[in-house]
Amino acid sequence: MTTARAADPAGAPDPAGAPDPAGAPGPAGAASSRDDGAGVVARLSTLDRFLAVWILLAMAAGLGLGRAVPGLDDVLAKVETGGISLPIALGLLIMMYPVLAKVRYDRLDAVTGDRRLMASSLVVNWVAGPAVMFALAWIFLPDLPEYRTGLIVVGLARCIAMVIIWNDLACGDREAAAVLVALNSVFQVLAFGLLGWFYLDLLPGWLGLGDGENLDISMGKIALNVVIFLGVPLLAGFLTRRVGERRLGRAAYEERFLPRIGPWALYGLLFTIVLLFALQGETITSQPLDVARIALPLLVYFALMWFGTFALGKAIGLAYDRTATLAFTAAGNNFELAIAVAIATFGVTSGQALAGVVGPLIEVPVLVALVYVSLAWRRKFTPAEPAAAAAPRNPAP
Repeated sequence: MTTARAADPAGAPDPAGAPDPAGAPGPAGAASSRDDGAGVVARLSTLDRFLAVWILLAMAAGLGLGRAVPGLDDVLAKVETGGISLPIALGLLIMMYPVLAKVRYDRLDAVTGDRRLMASSLVVNWVAGPAVMFALAWIFLPDLPEYRTGLIVVGLARCIAMVIIWNDLACGDREAAAVLVALNSVFQVLAFGLLGWFYLDLLPGWLGLGDGENLDISMGKIALNVVIFLGVPLLAGFLTRRVGERRLGRAAYEERFLPRIGPWALYGLLFTIVLLFALQGETITSQPLDVARIALPLLVYFALMWFGTFALGKAIGLAYDRTATLAFTAAGNNFELAIAVAIATFGVTSGQALAGVVGPLIEVPVLVALVYVSLAWRRKFTPAEPAAAAAPRNPAP
């Protein structure tokens, strides 16, 4: 969020190399300053300082509402179009718009020219991610085919929404996040159905694991999901920056306008979390053992994907900001698409739908924790990087 980085009103680390509140020098690699813990906390707003608390409270509030208000989940489920929940769509749009309004779109060429980043993202998201989830689903849930199928569907739905928030909180590269999310969106439309057939129908038969599942989902529905959850906020953010810079100038736009809309990203995130858990509060709280069995492979999945991809980014020589972006785009999943596919194909009360719902239940707190892990890594190791590796990829204009 914008308030988390006092060194740059737009919320990005200061390109001139001034230390930021996360405790590490800016990307220019000035290793002379490092804030202590008290300095970091003092520069954070109340919203950002207690982010984990607000998210846990939002999850608890959603679960409580789902249990306390009879029929609330049915009411929320009916407010939808094309299988997409309108209240959740509203929350995601509010969440993504401020972050996408911060992206400096004139710098995207520097990202698309980074072949290491682009190739690594494609391999990790569309080869490694689905394969890892397939393996974990069969290892941990060999006797529960419905939950197993639901987890595989979650693994196929690569993240195009919340990853932007996690990346921003971890001081990742905003421009890289925008490009990788757009890349995932294109591949989601083209590859989701094909990979669903491969992992649910073809591969189990090849491996002698039994009969496969038929995943009936149209390319049009996936494309609609992408347009709503990425296309709309991306267009709004792009137009806001273009018009804002033209009327106010870049300095005024970033110093006066962005801090005003920045907190809305967190409001949208918390609103979305409350709705998600209210929709399935009764189901989750009434089946704790099933939730625990689904949660275990998810925990392993998020850990393997994030730490493995972070290590990959360091191994191929990416700077911290792009390494963090690569790791978060690999670890996150498009839970809205996974839930919509599970409900449309197997039914709202199916085990596959429950597995989809447990996805954000585990993903949200785990990725919040990984934001703190990422920032700790940044504080500890970024100052020691060689100047060439730490030099800003997107220099100040």
